Amino acid sequence: MRSATEPAAAASPSAASRLRVRLECWNRKLHYYTGLFLLFFIWLFSITGLVLNHPTWRFAESWTKRTETNSERAITALGPELRGDLAQAREIMRQLGIEGEILWTTTRTSADQFDFQVRRPGHYYFIKADLAVNRVTLRHSEVNLWGVMKVLHVFSGVQLDDVRQSRDWALTTVWAYSMDAVAAGLIFMVLSSLYMWWELPQKRLLGAVILGLGSLVCGLFCLGLRWLF
Repeated sequence: MRSATEPAAAASPSAASRLRVRLECWNRKLHYYTGLFLLFFIWLFSITGLVLNHPTWRFAESWTKRTETNSERAITALGPELRGDLAQAREIMRQLGIEGEILWTTTRTSADQFDFQVRRPGHYYFIKADLAVNRVTLRHSEVNLWGVMKVLHVFSGVQLDDVRQSRDWALTTVWAYSMDAVAAGLIFMVLSSLYMWWELPQKRLLGAVILGLGSLVCGLFCLGLRWLF
């Protein structure tokens, strides 16, 4: 004789089914919230990508519309404990009240002539220091909001063709790690989208066609153009 609890036990979902349902639920939640977190980053890179791809669009022109100021400032003598260009550049920036990433286009025409540049989104500083008389010639260029957005699209604080350069501004490091998070988030969004697509059998064929076309176009640009040129 069958007990009263047997039908309920037979109808209860298996552990694998419960795990699958839970995985689908968490995948959807993480997909939604990751997308919301990345929303403004994606908009930023999409808009600035279009602007950088079409430099003739006048409404987004920034460099020709920049404002420049030139000045001469006195600085206190740099102490002997400041060894190396980077330490001296930081001390000069501290005295001038400048913050940003030091670009290693540094030149020394003599022991007392020290020229370097500092950049942060929207601001460019060209500094010529005469350490013999403790005076600095400062040229400051400031661009508009479009210029700030375009700089953020490519701003990393380092240059691949200069092995001496490293990130020396805290905000540059924060921005770089933020871009790492955006890249990781986009990878997750793609993987979670593939999972949700595969869980819809009635849409697998159409999804496979679209996925194949996208892969083909991407492969054309990644490999095809290399072979052609």
